[in-house]
Amino acid sequence: MPPSAGISPIPHTTDDFAGLPSALAECWDRVRSRLVAEVGEAAFKSWLAPLAVQDVTDGAVRLSLPTRFMRDWVATHYVDRVRRVLGEEMPDLRSLDLVVAPKLKPVAGPAPVVRADPVPLTLPPAANRIEAPARPAIRAEAVEADPLSPDQVSVPLDPRLTFETFVVGKPNELAFAAARRVAESAAVSFNPLFLYGGVGLGKTHLMNAIAWHIRQRDPSRRVIYLSAEKFMYQFIRALRFKDTVAFKDQFRSVDVLMIDDVQFISGKDSTQEEFFHTFNALVDQNRQVIVSADKSPSDLEGLEERLRSRLGWGLVADIHPTTYELRLGILASKAEQLGTPVPEKVMEFLAHKIASNVRELEGALNRLVAHAQLVGRAITLETAQDVLHDLIRAHDRRVTVEEIQKRVAEHYTIRVADMSSARRARQVARPRQVAMYLSKALTSKSLPEIGRKFGGRDHTTVMHAVRKIEELTATDAALAEDIELLRRMLES
Repeated sequence: MPPSAGISPIPHTTDDFAGLPSALAECWDRVRSRLVAEVGEAAFKSWLAPLAVQDVTDGAVRLSLPTRFMRDWVATHYVDRVRRVLGEEMPDLRSLDLVVAPKLKPVAGPAPVVRADPVPLTLPPAANRIEAPARPAIRAEAVEADPLSPDQVSVPLDPRLTFETFVVGKPNELAFAAARRVAESAAVSFNPLFLYGGVGLGKTHLMNAIAWHIRQRDPSRRVIYLSAEKFMYQFIRALRFKDTVAFKDQFRSVDVLMIDDVQFISGKDSTQEEFFHTFNALVDQNRQVIVSADKSPSDLEGLEERLRSRLGWGLVADIHPTTYELRLGILASKAEQLGTPVPEKVMEFLAHKIASNVRELEGALNRLVAHAQLVGRAITLETAQDVLHDLIRAHDRRVTVEEIQKRVAEHYTIRVADMSSARRARQVARPRQVAMYLSKALTSKSLPEIGRKFGGRDHTTVMHAVRKIEELTATDAALAEDIELLRRMLES
């Protein structure tokens, strides 16, 4: 069966088919083509491309993977799909085993110890299996004695977090452009690339996107992507087993080192020392280093001055809080990915109400779509307010009359004192009416309370101002635009 249109064929080596009969080799080639069409090229290259046929005997198939980590991941996430596709291509399939068969490289020194019998993961027939098996028990001493491969050190990449799914706007355009340049360039452009910003603004998305792009563009490049916390754990592990030489060789021989949330090593002096020397070694070899944090290097407390200085050597790109327009674009992109039509008014409502965190914004949309699909209710503004009431209440900000007066005065270039004065000139009276209208719309104050904030005016004056602005916005587009802008500024 040929690969699906639009998906480039996955290259394989002669080792994949070494010793296999031609009919079996063709069968396995068809299985690979079907798997890449089903799971996607990126996921296939990361997890299923290393699968190789070890043995086929009387309907019992043994497939191998180079590391325990990959074997366990495939067993947990892809084994049912592999078995189904393999069973459709091989009707006499009885059982499927996944084993670990590392590909050894020649190394200096004593010959490595290799187990003759890899630990098999025997899977029951599909008819008797409800879900993928849990990770098999592995002797602790065996895991501790074995050096970890880059696959075991790196965290799994999220296939959803690519450059294609990242929504670009003014707050993140510099960070996106820098990330794209680093991912696409064969030479080192900025070293290090330091991305920083608040929680849920897209740092991890860009880090995943860089790693995906590099691996797809040049699979031979060795990339390690992990959190600063996991870097610290690996360093402690090396100290515990007196294996720091292997640790240094592992991290200082990569082509690209990516460390997420570097602020977590603040105050960890020994880890900082090791990271400092690793950083220097990679930069000296012209290897790419990419780091993310929640603050700029100069603002990271608990880091040694020399480390802060080196983190600021290259390009420091910050990701600002999202704007209303960017949040609306993110929601539109997410709704398109979910394949569910979401009314524009609902997306505008969510973009207004959830302004601080993109993860929460996307989570709110996921929740709303799931509710609509499970309960069978249409997605409306009322449904959104009902389903997300707890989340919206947490993000509701208390707007004060004083804040409204200040914002309106700044917008119309008048003094805040004019809001309470007796002046009735048009250039003062109209902004005052706008401020009264917004106070009625955005606060829970009564009309008399609002009147007292505007120089002790009567509640009927406030009522007149509200009606006047409502009438004018229906015919005066410029005034309607001013009020919408002020509303967004006050609610964000």
